[in-house]
Amino acid sequence: MALPTLAWTGDAATGHLVLLDQTRLPLEVRQHPCRQLEDVVKSIKSLRVRGAPAIGVAAAYGVVIGLQTARGSSREHFERQLAEVTTELADSRPTAVNLNWALVRLGNTAANNESLEPAALHDLLLEEAAAIQEEDRQTCEAIGRHGAELLTDGIGVLTHCNAGGLATAGSGTALSVLFAAADQGREIRVYVDETRPLLQGARLTTWELIRHGIPTTLICDSMAAWAMRQGRVQMVITGADRIAANGDAANKIGTYALAVLAREHDVPFYIAAPQSTFDLSIGCGDEIPIEERAGDEITRGFGRQTAPDDVETWNPAFDVTPAELITALVTERGVIEPVTREQIDQVLGNHGAR
Repeated sequence: MALPTLAWTGDAATGHLVLLDQTRLPLEVRQHPCRQLEDVVKSIKSLRVRGAPAIGVAAAYGVVIGLQTARGSSREHFERQLAEVTTELADSRPTAVNLNWALVRLGNTAANNESLEPAALHDLLLEEAAAIQEEDRQTCEAIGRHGAELLTDGIGVLTHCNAGGLATAGSGTALSVLFAAADQGREIRVYVDETRPLLQGARLTTWELIRHGIPTTLICDSMAAWAMRQGRVQMVITGADRIAANGDAANKIGTYALAVLAREHDVPFYIAAPQSTFDLSIGCGDEIPIEERAGDEITRGFGRQTAPDDVETWNPAFDVTPAELITALVTERGVIEPVTREQIDQVLGNHGAR
């Protein structure tokens, strides 16, 4: 990828975050600078930056930006502003747990360094944000290594939404598995759901796969069942935005339907996600908050009206796939199979988000 999904420029005092604007892909590759906290919040809400790991990294850098005006203040004022900044970022999108995980991590960094003056602490928070970004890059590589072992030569793989480099600070989660398998010389073909209503599969995933030289076929979401029935698909793999302690996983709307279809057609269904996406504080998927977005994403997608003015809409951005429909979870710490609370604890230990 010629431009990184996100990057920090400068020091803590005057630097800023630069995003690859995903709302303009695939026709236009443009960077978007975020110099104010409001820029970061708006970019997260508008999907300029998206994908659970990338949102977490962006939020961490957002904290640094939001505290630039407080680095010369008292420690008391700095901490008060830290709380305000964290709250504003936490409210930007509710489903992806990585966002809050990153914010808590920066909050803990501040709490564990009570003796530092605001300027020194601000510099340390930038170091922590950069560490989160680098760790995510390494995590993506590890997920790819573990997951590539699941793919056989000549396999047809179906994926949904975008779980590649555009959704992370590295090569991705689900797509890192495909990239790693291709780099190891395996012949694979990837079927990509368009992913209604914002077409992340059509706009983003196909763009990444083609740039990596992987044979790619775009299909409508409603074609997935027939692709399985026709024998084109031998495996489904997606990312996730939050995984409960029992393995129930929230991901882009339409993922649950794929899991049901995969079970019906005896196709293994995998989810690839980092340990930071596991929310071990919640027991099951019923507790995962599901973001609902504006109805005009359905009725006026990309500016063109496709439904009557007075039609009611319901636009949940995510759904939850029960653990019993997931063949295995691919993490940087290994493959979790079967997907049970006990197996998750055994592989992750205490490393999930809490």
